[in-house]
Amino acid sequence: MTRVLRPKPVRPRPPWWGRAKREIGAADPVLAAIIARHPRVALVSRGDAFSTLARSIVGQQISVKAADAVWARFAATLGEVSPKGLLRRRAPTLRRCGLSERKVEYLRDLARHFDDGRIDPRSLAELSDEAVIALLTDIRGIGRWTAEMFLIFNLLRPDVLPMDDLGLLKAISRSYLADVPTRTLLSRSGRERVEALASAWAPWRSVATWYLWRSLDPVPVEY
Repeated sequence: MTRVLRPKPVRPRPPWWGRAKREIGAADPVLAAIIARHPRVALVSRGDAFSTLARSIVGQQISVKAADAVWARFAATLGEVSPKGLLRRRAPTLRRCGLSERKVEYLRDLARHFDDGRIDPRSLAELSDEAVIALLTDIRGIGRWTAEMFLIFNLLRPDVLPMDDLGLLKAISRSYLADVPTRTLLSRSGRERVEALASAWAPWRSVATWYLWRSLDPVPVEY
């Protein structure tokens, strides 16, 4: 029997993506040039809230290549990446996937938050950005940056500015503030400069951030 290979489903870009590109490009010539260099890519959502957050924990403080390898073993061990599937696995089994003891604790805490209803994926879309951040940072191992990545990559929120993201700060330093080292932008005065610059991108600061990432790496990262 001939095996039929079906194409992977195409995940749609946000409905506001085209408008955001036009408005940002009109407001900022630097971003307009970056957008023009990347016409065929766009932000898409992975869709599953639990998997998005679990993957972010797995990838903490290791390279992308190592994170992909650990995630592949983790997903194969679970069979189905779900809160109940994770909670059914013993800690030693999860550690054999390449996870540290601390990450196993974080993942199990994440699974319990979903399993007992403290986090209901269906209600997240109804919450404000800051309410989502407050809810997610109650989980061990999830800080503000991870919550902001969730807002951008899972909930497709259009106006998130992740001030602690070194990739964003590096891109801003390179494209706008060549005289200012990336690390300097983490200071109070540096943050004020970034916020002032980013005010021109509102209400599409997630989109501006995404394209600034593309100025460093043309291949989009998915969470």
